[in-house]
Amino acid sequence: MKIFIDPPNSLILFDLVERSGHEPLSTMAAIQEKIDRTEIDMPPMNLSLEDVMLGLKYAGIEVPSGVRGRLAVWGPMIEAAEAAVIMEDCPYSFGCVGCHRANLMVRYMIKRKNIPVLNVNYPNNEDEATDLVVEIREFLEGLK
Repeated sequence: MKIFIDPPNSLILFDLVERSGHEPLSTMAAIQEKIDRTEIDMPPMNLSLEDVMLGLKYAGIEVPSGVRGRLAVWGPMIEAAEAAVIMEDCPYSFGCVGCHRANLMVRYMIKRKNIPVLNVNYPNNEDEATDLVVEIREFLEGLK
């Protein structure tokens, strides 16, 4: 199954989903696709008109460009998702949690999609981290 992870660039969630035999939908894979395209000469300049239009599909023109840009990458992943794992209360150094408006829109889009979702809290100690791994594994095994 295709599993959307939030924060979408979390290596920890990516690894847990992949080890469970599912396909993690992550920012890293989506951006690698854009960078690996042969027609792009300069990776920092890989924004196309198609990308701009895609961002407008998810957020209006008055929304800051950073939100639209994130949604242009994350929106198609959410549309493809068959389930999601969302980590709550993450510190700013964990994944891409700094853009609150984009995060709100992502949560809204996932809720509207009506797919199985596991909401977990960021662990603060080793015991909580162990419980987190067990909880995520049980959720992912239940999807098979």
